[in-house]
Amino acid sequence: MVFMKIEVLRLNHRKNRDTRISTHVCLTARAFGASKIYITGDNDRKLIENVNDLVKRFGGSFEVTHSKNYINIIEDYQNNGGEVIHLTMYGLQVQNIVKDIQKSNKDKLIVVGSSRVPTKVYKKVDWNVSVTNQPHSEVSSLAIFQHILLNGKEFDINFNNSVFEIIPMAEGKKVNIKKDS
Repeated sequence: MVFMKIEVLRLNHRKNRDTRISTHVCLTARAFGASKIYITGDNDRKLIENVNDLVKRFGGSFEVTHSKNYINIIEDYQNNGGEVIHLTMYGLQVQNIVKDIQKSNKDKLIVVGSSRVPTKVYKKVDWNVSVTNQPHSEVSSLAIFQHILLNGKEFDINFNNSVFEIIPMAEGKKVNIKKDS
């Protein structure tokens, strides 16, 4: 269903400031089709534990890893045949560039910032892409970009091996606990 592997690189996580947003970046990446996220900056073991726990409960295959060097991740990705997309309000507008990005079935690494993104990231990546040219959340940019990149196919992802299954309802909440888990 997903025509390429998608991974995310979260730049410069700050444990005392970014935990909630970085967690939401992880959850969004996973829900919208990414298989892995690299977190650079502070090594926040609690954040990684929390996301891994959610994956165990809600299924799917998603990996969270901490890394010290974001440039090595970008270069390794490119050296192994992948393409790197940096989401920034200063980039080319997604609606004008996404067809070019989709032409290739190469694996994609999507980069989202935290604090100020170093200039070398802008220069090193294959595309600098904006989801509007206005300031807003990296979470919303990531969700919208992944949705557009996958043409909405993320809605069809099957999160195998879940303990919990959400049952869609117009009102109320229904959660099935799978007996085989």
